[in-house]
Amino acid sequence: MSRCLQLALNGEIGAPPNPMVGAVIVHNDRIIGEGFHARCGQAHAEVNAFASVKPEDEHLLPQSTLYVSLEPCAHQGKTPPCADLIVNKGVKRVVVGCLDPFAKVSGRGVEIMRKAGIDVTVGVMEEECRFLNRRFITFHTKHRPYIILKWAQTPDGVIGKLGGEPLLISNPATLRHSHHLRATSNAILVGWRTNENDHPALTTRHYGGPDPVRIVYDSHNQKLMVNGQWSMVNGIPDLLDVLYNRGLQSLLVEGGAATHRQFLDLDLWDEIHQEIGANTLNAQFIYAPDISHLKPHHTIRMGTHQINIYINK
Repeated sequence: MSRCLQLALNGEIGAPPNPMVGAVIVHNDRIIGEGFHARCGQAHAEVNAFASVKPEDEHLLPQSTLYVSLEPCAHQGKTPPCADLIVNKGVKRVVVGCLDPFAKVSGRGVEIMRKAGIDVTVGVMEEECRFLNRRFITFHTKHRPYIILKWAQTPDGVIGKLGGEPLLISNPATLRHSHHLRATSNAILVGWRTNENDHPALTTRHYGGPDPVRIVYDSHNQKLMVNGQWSMVNGIPDLLDVLYNRGLQSLLVEGGAATHRQFLDLDLWDEIHQEIGANTLNAQFIYAPDISHLKPHHTIRMGTHQINIYINK
C-alpha cells in the first residue's frame, strides 16, 4: 500500500478533480504490474496497472493480489467501471486503502467485487490513504472546499507593514513551497485590502502547474470577486457555498491577517502553513493571527526558515 501511495502522488497535478490513486498487482511477493491515475479523463490506476502486466505474467492474475489506495469505481464516467474490470481479469483478492466517498461509488465498488467472489480487505493504511485525498474527501463529505490558510511571518509575528508597503519574508525555497500549494489548489483567495495594497499575481510562476481561480473577498461590503466578476455574499459560509457549487474542491487563503482571522474564528480551516522567517523587525507592523494555542502537525526546515503545518482534526 505504501507503493500505491507513492504512485498516486504522480497524479497530484493532473488527476484533480478526480482523486489521486495508485494500484499494484502482486504475485508471490513480486510486483507484476502497477499504475496510477495520471490525468482526469484518462485511464484509472487499475487500468494502467493491468496494462503494465507483461503477456507472460497474465496467467498469474488469478493467483495475484491487487492493492489499490482508493476503492475502485463502480460507475460509468469518462472511463468504464474499474470494479467490473477487476472481476473480468480474474483477480481473487483485492486490498483497498479506503472507501471512496463519492456518491456514485461509496461502497458499491467493494460490493460488486465481493458479489463476484473476490476476497476484499478494506482499511489498510486507511489514515494515510484518506490524507492523500483530503481535498477530494472533504469536498464530497463536508460539501465545501478543503481550506488551507497560508502566511509568512517573522519570529515576532510580523506579517506586513502598516500603510500597505509590501514586506518580503519568504526565501526562494519557501516561495516554491507556496507556489506548490497554489498549483495543487483549485482556488486562491485574498482579502480586498491585500488585493488593493499588494496587487498580488497569485500565479504558479515558481512551480509548474495550473494557476488557481483568483478570488477577492470584501468582507466589509459582503462582496466576492471570482475571476474579475463581483457578486454579493452574506459571509464566509456563503462564500464556500459559491465555491462548492462551482466544483472547486480546494481553497488556498493567502491573506491578509484580518481575512485569516475570520476563517480561524469560524473554525473553517483544514490546514495552516505558517512560515517563520529568519529576521525580527522593529517598526509599526501588521501581525499574523496568534495560533500559539495550536500544536503543529509537523515542521519543514527550509534554509534559515521553517514552515509549521497544522491540521484541523
